[in-house]
Amino acid sequence: MGSLGSLNFVEICLFYDSIHSLLPPPSYSRIWLHPFSTATQRTAGEDCSSEDPPDELGPSLAERALKLKAVKLEKEVQDLTLRYQRAVADCENIRKRTQRCVEDAKIFGIQSFCKDLVEVADILEKTTECISEETEPGDQKLTLEKVFRGLSLLEAKLKSVFAKHGLEKMAPIGDKYDPHEHELICHVPAGVGVQPGTVALVRQDGYKLHGRTIRLAQVEVAVESQRRL
Repeated sequence: MGSLGSLNFVEICLFYDSIHSLLPPPSYSRIWLHPFSTATQRTAGEDCSSEDPPDELGPSLAERALKLKAVKLEKEVQDLTLRYQRAVADCENIRKRTQRCVEDAKIFGIQSFCKDLVEVADILEKTTECISEETEPGDQKLTLEKVFRGLSLLEAKLKSVFAKHGLEKMAPIGDKYDPHEHELICHVPAGVGVQPGTVALVRQDGYKLHGRTIRLAQVEVAVESQRRL
C-alpha cells in the first residue's frame, strides 16, 4: 500500500471504512446508564429515609392505641355485666311475685263463695235454735211449720248464692241423653209423650259452673218398649 498522499478521495474513504470496521463499537449504554442508575439509587434512598418514621416511634403509637381500645372494651363489658345482673334480679323478683299470686289464688280463690255460704250457715243455725227454744211437748204442727219456713229460707239463699257465683243446676228431663252431662243409671220404657233416647227421670241433680259441667246428673233414659208377639 502506498502513502496517503498518492491516494485519491475515494480510496481514502474506503481505507477509513476498513479501519472503522476493525474497531469495537463504543459502549454508549455504560456511559449514559451508570450515572442515572446511581442517581436513581441515591434518590430512592433519600426518599425512604425522609418518609419512614423512626423505628422507636412506631411501637409506642401502636401500644397506645391498643391500650385505649382495651380500656373502652373493659368499660363496655362492665356496663353489660351490670345490666345483665339487674335483668336477672328483676326476673327473679317477677317470678317470686307470680308464684306468690298463684299460691294466693289457690288458697283464697273461693273466698267470696265461702263468705256467701257463711250466711246460709247462719240461717240454718238460727232456725235450729228457734225450734229448740220455742217448741212445746206435743206441739208437732208448730215445729213442722218452723222447720218448713227455715228450710224454705235456706233453699232460697242457696239458690241466690249459686246464681251469684255462676253455679247452675241442670234440669235435663226431656233432653236427649248426653254422656258429657248425664250419668246413665238405667233404661226405662218410654211412656206417653216421652221420646226414646231422652231423659225420663233424674235421680240426682247435676251442676254446671260457668257453663262447665262439674257434676253429672244421674238419670234414667227412656227406650222404646218391646212389643210382644
